[in-house]
Amino acid sequence: MKFTKTLIAASLAVMSADTFAAAFQLAEQNASGLGRAYAGEAAVADDASVVARNPALMSLFKEQQLSVAGIAVVPDVSLRGTEASNQSVNPGQLNDSSIAPAAFVPAGYFVMPIDDKFAVGFGAFSNFGLATEFDEDYPAGQLAGETEIVTVNMNVSGSYKINEQFSVGLGLNYIYADAKIIRNFGANPLGLPAQTQAVHLEGDDYGFGWNLGAMYQIDENSRFGFNYRSETDITFDGEYSNQLPAQIGGLAGVSVPGSVEITLPAIAEFSGSHQLDDKTGLHYSVMWTGWDSFDKLEAHVAGSDTPVFSKDENFSNSMRYSIGGDYQFNDAVLLRAGIAYDESPADQKHLSISIPDTDRFWYSFGVNYTMSEQANLDIGMSILRGKTQNFTESDGLGQQWGFESKGHAYLFGAQYNYTF
Repeated sequence: MKFTKTLIAASLAVMSADTFAAAFQLAEQNASGLGRAYAGEAAVADDASVVARNPALMSLFKEQQLSVAGIAVVPDVSLRGTEASNQSVNPGQLNDSSIAPAAFVPAGYFVMPIDDKFAVGFGAFSNFGLATEFDEDYPAGQLAGETEIVTVNMNVSGSYKINEQFSVGLGLNYIYADAKIIRNFGANPLGLPAQTQAVHLEGDDYGFGWNLGAMYQIDENSRFGFNYRSETDITFDGEYSNQLPAQIGGLAGVSVPGSVEITLPAIAEFSGSHQLDDKTGLHYSVMWTGWDSFDKLEAHVAGSDTPVFSKDENFSNSMRYSIGGDYQFNDAVLLRAGIAYDESPADQKHLSISIPDTDRFWYSFGVNYTMSEQANLDIGMSILRGKTQNFTESDGLGQQWGFESKGHAYLFGAQYNYTF
């Protein structure tokens, strides 16, 4: 079991990998904000997606509205091998031009005013997720195989207009999460086939959280907004197995109950939105994510009262800064653009090839087209550019691997809004 526990520790550690915001955070709650790099999200009341970023903004709605969005994420994440302590492996065999699959992030929202003071809203979206895939015979297979975390946030919110300038909002959240981690032996001194599974863990869980928002309207052209989303504890309960021979402490493919605990971090955002003239708007945001709650990973298996491993992650709180604008080109077309800088919370000593986290820039463009008095369509895209990273990583057998990683992505989104 000692040998098995070492492999679990080395393999599950990749859950600290990132997607396309800081760590495994997702920013893609709508397509309207995508076009301005999500600048001003806690202050702009474009559509019903305000449920996700600041429920206080629902107080600005006079009629019911439905918004349905989908965002395609097209990663461009590559690895180049620079070092392999296993003499049977040429570093060039570690090269991989695409380690992250394309993904689709859907979302849906509905806002309903009750009277001139109260409004309620409902939303289904995601704040966190990741996915990476490597070939089954990848030489550094204990570090990277298949990793997937999917979360769905079901939110119900209410807002109250205190006066003409100030409104508040409160939301309750049910978060469902599903995770899968598969690791293979890859190149190893034990003579096992590269495809031999060292770890196969699948599990799911749900948790509850809350969020609150506030909005202050200076005048009809300027407002500020604030939103806070609480931490959520998730324990992925499921099945753990490996294909190690029983004589060396393995499970030989037999499944046993297993679990991994993580804390989805708190998020706070402050935004401003200003209509400079009858055509031009300026928007900006500062977002804080409390990643210091993700200080370590612990895994448990049946028959053990203590964690089979405890790994320090040393994540730090991160910031995201964005600024964007829009321009009313004509009665039907609104143009958008924005830029953002997204800090990574990862400790440089804990980078993983299941997408090594990095600071990144966003360059975004979008358009809103008014189809009728009731309906309009948002189209947005973003180009994400990350830094080049060089690092080494050791597996459960003490083998050391060196990498150079480059992580970029392209986001394409569309959203339909209908007012009743």
